[in-house]
Amino acid sequence: MAASLVWIAGCSKPAEAPPPAPAAAPAPGTPAAPPAHDMSAMTAPAAGSSLDMIAPDLPPLPPGLERAVRPLAVVKAAYEYAARHPEVLKYMPCFCGCERMGHEGNDDCFVEKRDANGRVTEWVAHGMICEVCIDVATEARQMQNGGASLSATRDAIERKYAQPGGRHTPTPAPPHKSGMPPH
Repeated sequence: MAASLVWIAGCSKPAEAPPPAPAAAPAPGTPAAPPAHDMSAMTAPAAGSSLDMIAPDLPPLPPGLERAVRPLAVVKAAYEYAARHPEVLKYMPCFCGCERMGHEGNDDCFVEKRDANGRVTEWVAHGMICEVCIDVATEARQMQNGGASLSATRDAIERKYAQPGGRHTPTPAPPHKSGMPPH
């Protein structure tokens, strides 16, 4: 449990929404506005529901989607990219402090286990609640889809996310081949 608190502290949280302004009383004879939806009553989707599914060949996402820090489509795209492109994300460092959890690269923020054929069998929930993890994976996906080399992608990510004297995962450098990984 203590380790969980350490890595959660490393990720930034989205800003809290300000409390709603008091509603003005409706003019006489005007119908009242319908009540606002109570978002605190949201529950996690049932395992295997359409909300936590990415693709038929991938396991359902772990519980916690209701706490995702980016839109669901962005979170799912990051997880799917991590599942399908370990040859990219294993060379992309993460800067959220997850090296304290034993992560070595951005792929570790999303994928816990793979089978002997390389298919994902278990996810890491950390990626869905960490803006940095999602943003690094998203930027890597976009650059790779745009034709950037692994080295150029890593360089851009390091320029954007690295802080002077800051820490990041102990991620190996990409091979010196300038070719793109298969898509």
